[in-house]
Amino acid sequence: MAAGTGNSIIEIAGVTRDFGSFQALKGISADIREGEFFSLLGPSGCGKTTLLRLIAGFDEPTSGTIAIDGRPMADIPANRRPTNMVFQSYAIFPHLDVAENVGYGLKTRRMPRAQIAAEVEKALEMVDLADYGRRAAHELSGGQRQRVALARALVMRPKVVLLDEPLSALDKKLREQMQVELRELQQSIGITFILVTHDQEEALIMSDRIAVMFEGRIAQLASPEELYRHPRTKRVASFIGVMNFLPATFVSRDAAGVTVDVTALGRVTIPPALVPAPLDSATIDTVGVRPEMFTILSDRVEPAERATPGTVTGNSYYGDMTYYTVQLDGGAAPITISMRNTAGRSVLPSGSRVSVGWGAESIVLFE
Repeated sequence: MAAGTGNSIIEIAGVTRDFGSFQALKGISADIREGEFFSLLGPSGCGKTTLLRLIAGFDEPTSGTIAIDGRPMADIPANRRPTNMVFQSYAIFPHLDVAENVGYGLKTRRMPRAQIAAEVEKALEMVDLADYGRRAAHELSGGQRQRVALARALVMRPKVVLLDEPLSALDKKLREQMQVELRELQQSIGITFILVTHDQEEALIMSDRIAVMFEGRIAQLASPEELYRHPRTKRVASFIGVMNFLPATFVSRDAAGVTVDVTALGRVTIPPALVPAPLDSATIDTVGVRPEMFTILSDRVEPAERATPGTVTGNSYYGDMTYYTVQLDGGAAPITISMRNTAGRSVLPSGSRVSVGWGAESIVLFE
């Protein structure tokens, strides 16, 4: 997955935003690269939409600076910034047809009519709506409205496209389709996209990098793989995907790595490459393991570095996967294990005694 050119297109430095006594943003700093798909991910009220509005110029920081393409944006209004936004509601003008909606911004710039028509045609081709120019707004489906809104942003040739949860109104199947299409479009045209979303799966699928936000701060900024495999904190780990948390105590640290005692799993040494740099050994009380990093060993006895006995206490069948809850012998609480439903592998009922395989490299330490 490409991650842009490496050159910063947006530089955010120490940005705060206060609304009376409430501080929505608390010293945000980040560089967004030219040509990358960047996501602001977090729960409602974390500040992600506030930050997007500051980049767009719809609001101004209380303190700190935002620069786009090397130019400070202080006092630069939204209509003079090299950005364009696709809103959650799409904001399609109901009295205009598709071509008029897409070309509206060009018309306000007093561009010649023939040039507007040519630019609109190119933009509609980008979003696979080449034959929809004369279609009335009320005749469009949700996915088509999303494409029209995107074409209207792209026709202005911005350096940055801002996306405020643009897929949230779509049904699940169409949303998944549009996630792939939007990502492919971004890669083909090479423009920086910044997406605001609360959907973890959407951010993982679409992004080059993700900034996970909580309570006005960036908790971690990394690639999707890094966030999933190496979350820095328990809060990030629990927000991105599913994570099993097991009680643990610190034993020692040496050249071989960090050794901990994990409830039900026993003593294990985590290799140095998987140990967070700012780790405070005194604060270790929990480790994490993703559900797919455990495996229920069959009678054929698949190879496993370690094996721990337990009892199945429940299962949820999803077709391609089955999610089990398993009480490990000596464990504090049941863990979740995901198993792919391959040919010949039956779904285990509650009460089944099992052997659970795992390895040292599946253990996640937190800062």
